[in-house]
Amino acid sequence: MMADLLTWLQDVPSLHVAIGAALVAGLATCLGAVPLMFMNRISRATETLMMSFGAGVMLAAAFFSLLVPGLEIAATLSTSPIAPPLWVGAALALGASIFFLADRYLPHEHFIAGPEGSTATPERIHRVWLFVIAIAIHNLPEGLSVGIGFAGDNVANGLAITAGISLQNLPEGLIVGAALLMVGYSRLQAIGVVALTGLVMSTGGILGAVFVGLGGSALMPWALGFAAGAMLFVIIDEIVPETHGRGFDRHANIGFIGGFILMMFLDLVLD
Repeated sequence: MMADLLTWLQDVPSLHVAIGAALVAGLATCLGAVPLMFMNRISRATETLMMSFGAGVMLAAAFFSLLVPGLEIAATLSTSPIAPPLWVGAALALGASIFFLADRYLPHEHFIAGPEGSTATPERIHRVWLFVIAIAIHNLPEGLSVGIGFAGDNVANGLAITAGISLQNLPEGLIVGAALLMVGYSRLQAIGVVALTGLVMSTGGILGAVFVGLGGSALMPWALGFAAGAMLFVIIDEIVPETHGRGFDRHANIGFIGGFILMMFLDLVLD
């Protein structure tokens, strides 16, 4: 069945496939919020497990679906043994740096750590938008990875990233919506914010796909490294501090390893 799907998709322009995949990944976030219509909250232990699962998926995607293909493509563009790691490493540092600056200067609010950013004051910006900005910082690299994952018409790699990110988006949508309910937002408001996060992710995926399509093969190692760096920064700065130190470190570790294994499996099976 998977072979038939890949064969069929080979006849579809990779840009169109990437855009469709970005929309699917964003929709998965929205679907994750559906249970909010029937529940009020989830336990902190379950929330920790789900968040760490997503971090594991992202880490495996960064390595197996972004960095490794980026290094392989770079190796075909240069005869120098040091050029590929230098190119991809520089792109990784650039991606991490840009999202470091976004995290440092854009006003936003974490569910646990609270307000951050140079002007992150609830008096100046409604708290719901602080949450939206925080989630956008988190989700944009994931969307970029989906679009960029189809670089070089590598449909199998792109589908692996899409499947992994979509699976981790389901609990992520639930977590975000439940957290908003806990701080006083209505179900409608919570689901609306989750839908916005899905839109941000889809937009990132479309931008990534268009960037690769316009840049050609020479930019692929840079694009893949950039997306990997952005995702690694989100894991280190956004997710790990949110999941550890809450008294559920074992849940966090189990979820992280489980997510990593699942994404590794998907990448190898769909390749």
